[in-house]
Parts: sequence; C-alpha cells; structure tokens
Amino acid sequence: MERLKVKRYDSLTDFLRTQAMVITHPIARVLGKLGLHPNTVTLLGFFLNVGAGAILATGRLVLGGVFLLLASSVDSLDGALARVSGAKSRFGAFLDSTLDRLSESALLFGLLAWLLRQGAALEMYLVFLVLLGSVMVSYTRARAEGVGYDCKVGILTRLERVVVFGVGLIIGWVRPTLIIMAVFTWITVFQRVWYVYRESRKNP
Repeated sequence: MERLKVKRYDSLTDFLRTQAMVITHPIARVLGKLGLHPNTVTLLGFFLNVGAGAILATGRLVLGGVFLLLASSVDSLDGALARVSGAKSRFGAFLDSTLDRLSESALLFGLLAWLLRQGAALEMYLVFLVLLGSVMVSYTRARAEGVGYDCKVGILTRLERVVVFGVGLIIGWVRPTLIIMAVFTWITVFQRVWYVYRESRKNP
C-alpha cells in the first residue's frame, strides 16, 4: 500500500499562505476582473503600511495595530493576484520584496517616534534590534538564493512578525512584543545561516 505523501513546508508562512488560498484566490479573481494589476495592489499595501506607521507615531497603538493587520491582509493579495491572472513577473517579485522591507521600516519608525517622546530607552534599543534582525532575515534568504540555496526556513519570517507585532500592539504589550520579535528574529537569522551551512556541506 502506497503511503500518503505529506507536503513539507519550510516555514509557517508557506503553510499559512497555502491554507489561505481558499480566501485569497477568490478575492484575487475579483480584483483581476476589476482590472487591477498585482503591482498596484503591492503599492496599495505599502501605502497602507505607511499609514499604519503614521498612526503609531501619534501613540494610537491599538488603532495602529488594527490598521497594520489590515494592511498586511491587502499586501497578501498581490501574489495571489499575480498567480490567478498570469501576471507574474521578476520586477513584481522584486518590487514586492523591496516594499516589504520599507513597510516594516515605516511601521517600526512610527513606533520609534512615539517611544522617543515617551523616553522609553529600552524599547527604542529593541526596535533597532528588531529592524536590523528583519533586514538580516531578508538578506540571508536573498544571499542564499544568490549562491543556489532556496532558504525559506525560520521561525519568525515576515508574516509571523506582522501578526506578532499587530496583536501585541492591540493588547498593549509593547515591551514583551518587541522582546519576542527581537529574540526570535535573530534566531531566524541563525537558523538560515545554519541551514545554508548544512546544505553546503552536503554539496561542497
């Protein structure tokens, strides 16, 4: 009797993206019928994230957290729209990754602006660690792909960071949320470095 093959996912993000297709693809088909291009949705998601960052800068953390999760929902539709409309392109993938980094920076900068007025030194240091760690998570994947490894592994990739950040802001746990993000973002960096090291040892 042949065993059922269970699909293996490199990260929680891949698993959630696959499961969410039952929601994102029908919405993406509607957007496609309206004539929207995936890059337009990418830009819309970016501007919504910038808006969320501006809200955080005013100190309205709960509203900022809600807006952040809304922006991330819109941001998740560009890839689905590209797949269902056949409009996938290298530039679209490049634009999406670039604006993802800028979106995260805008969100953290907004929070940092508010923390500065509060004189919250520890939280400001944590924001720096989170921002640097998120950039390194992205860089390690990009550099790994540059040398031939498909490096999507990690416990806290972009989707997980967005969810943790948004929920943490909504419930008012700023410092614990930043600590969690800082620790697990850097764990993800080391996971990717270790993954590439092991793969390189298999095929020197």
